[in-house]
Amino acid sequence: MRMTALLIWGAVLALMVGPVIVAGFSPYLAWRDAAYILGGFAGIACLSLMLAQPLLAAGYLPGLSPAMAVRWHRRVGTLLGIGVAVHVGGLYLTSPMDTIDVLLLRAPTPFSVHGFLAMWGILATALLVALRRRLALPPRLWRWLHNALALGVVITTAIHALRIQGAMGTVSKGVLVAAVIAASIIAVLDLRLIRPTLVKRRAQPGLGG
Repeated sequence: MRMTALLIWGAVLALMVGPVIVAGFSPYLAWRDAAYILGGFAGIACLSLMLAQPLLAAGYLPGLSPAMAVRWHRRVGTLLGIGVAVHVGGLYLTSPMDTIDVLLLRAPTPFSVHGFLAMWGILATALLVALRRRLALPPRLWRWLHNALALGVVITTAIHALRIQGAMGTVSKGVLVAAVIAASIIAVLDLRLIRPTLVKRRAQPGLGG
């Protein structure tokens, strides 16, 4: 069991860290300023963190109690919000007008639309988590909304990443995106259909926060 746990953690960490390392050796970085590089790597880190979220939510990572998995799920959700802010901020410092065009849906590049949707999806997920008690939504409805938003963020982020020709390696990016999508879909199906009572165990709040 210990060896199995080590293999699972090793595979997850390799999927998360590998694309960041590959991007670090990209020749594209030689022509970019510090703000752009920081913003770009913040985006790469966000994509990597999205792999951890469904695994934590569904309790798939060995060695973590349900309560600990929930705590880390929330912490990673916070890091995602910070990462998106750094990503957008770095791009704004590099090219303010282009970034404003993206935020106003005026940019001609197709990937910008999906980046816009992913950004607002993360913000909506964060607000849903922050206002959970105030909204007083039924737990089942709240979980469905939370996971629907999170899945939307995963899909739009995946399309956004795949359409960008940038520092990320084509193969490493493709593998990471496939892993994020697969983990998210499996976790949602598992939590909602196979183990609908899992949330009673102090419970996994969902994929995003």
